[in-house]
Amino acid sequence: MESSNTHSPLQKEEGLKRTVGVWGLSANIVNLTVGGGIFILPAIVAAGLGSASIAAYLFCGFLIALVMLCFTEVGSKVTDSGGAYTYIESAFGRYAGFLAANLFIVSALTAGAAIANAIFEIMVSFIPVLDSGWARIIFLMVLFGGLARINVIGMKSGMRVIVFSTMAKLIPLLLLVLIGWKDVTGSNLIWKSLPSVKSVGEMSLILFFAFFGAETALSIGGEVKNPKKTIPKAIFIGVSGILILYMLIQTVSLGVMGDSLVDFQANPLAEVGSRIFGPAGLTFITLGAAVSMIGLVSGIITNLPRVIFAGARDGVIPPAILARVHPKYITPHIAIILYSLVSFLLASVGEIKALMIASSGAILLVYLGVVLSVIKLRILQPDVPGSFTIPGGYLVPVAASLVIFWFLSHLTGQETLGMAILIAVLTAVFFGMQWIRARAEIQPDKLLDIKQGK
Repeated sequence: MESSNTHSPLQKEEGLKRTVGVWGLSANIVNLTVGGGIFILPAIVAAGLGSASIAAYLFCGFLIALVMLCFTEVGSKVTDSGGAYTYIESAFGRYAGFLAANLFIVSALTAGAAIANAIFEIMVSFIPVLDSGWARIIFLMVLFGGLARINVIGMKSGMRVIVFSTMAKLIPLLLLVLIGWKDVTGSNLIWKSLPSVKSVGEMSLILFFAFFGAETALSIGGEVKNPKKTIPKAIFIGVSGILILYMLIQTVSLGVMGDSLVDFQANPLAEVGSRIFGPAGLTFITLGAAVSMIGLVSGIITNLPRVIFAGARDGVIPPAILARVHPKYITPHIAIILYSLVSFLLASVGEIKALMIASSGAILLVYLGVVLSVIKLRILQPDVPGSFTIPGGYLVPVAASLVIFWFLSHLTGQETLGMAILIAVLTAVFFGMQWIRARAEIQPDKLLDIKQGK
């Protein structure tokens, strides 16, 4: 039994009540990972790999398994809330933590924008007359504006949307898999050609979008019971369940639709549903997908602004105004409004695939930081009583690093340049903030006079 009075030197916070067990954390991983991406990606991946698309799921599952093993080890040593950001900062310091926090936010911004566009595409598949630029802008404005208002009013309102959408997304997916087997044609699953390593890499980079979320679920580490045992078990159960569900969905979709699956990229699972359940299935799956995606966007708007709020409060993310709390609703309203506005602008100018790749690239860099944290923390603190250690020495973190670099190598030159510019800007902001703080310490009286308008 773990003593509540024994704390790792890497723990920085206390006072949170540890109430989350194995199944609770596993459910959190599944809930935050299975989102809107799986409703639209089967056709996109099939277009690139055909019946061999399941190979991309296996490859992504392999990478996720390696990365989550690294999350398991570092999460059993650094058991405070904050997830990847906390792990990376504990290992490499404030600069690395600053980059991780902001890359995480960029990934969430582009993910929310991509899902919002996917919701609009689903609407257009039902109401073709809406297929215009102005209709898309108006829809995105109503979506982000409405969800921002719900979340400004209070956390309770935002959580209601999330709970409802969780049921709405899991029920149709499970029914599709369980009942769809009767309509699967074996010949549709036969590989017509062996996919190239390049095509698997390119499709896996897009497909990886559907596997995001487990890292967010681990941000409640400070509230997990017996984290050194609970976190490894929950990651294994959650990630295994997600991989099996995704592979079953792709298998049923290909088995039912065959080569025609690629013709329904806006709403592929709805078409699969119509083949299995008839016309009612089209409506059922479409509504489930739309509600799921809206819930996912709402969930991002519920959670990410609070990361921005906390960062602004701690001086990690400028400006300080982001740390303001609404006087009536007691919510981080400035952070919520800013996040929603930026997501709206990205959704307005970006297209789904580009936004997914941007989100994938940013989160892969965060994953790389976590993997490298395993190596650094082994050096800093090799023996933490009761912590989990990945078998095989440094084999897993090194393999995970190589696979992540391989994924990132499939970014185009323009995408790589964009990531480099983003990191350069964030670096300039961080050291600019450091310089301002140093000046404030040297000349506190002068800065006080400036603030008072003297």
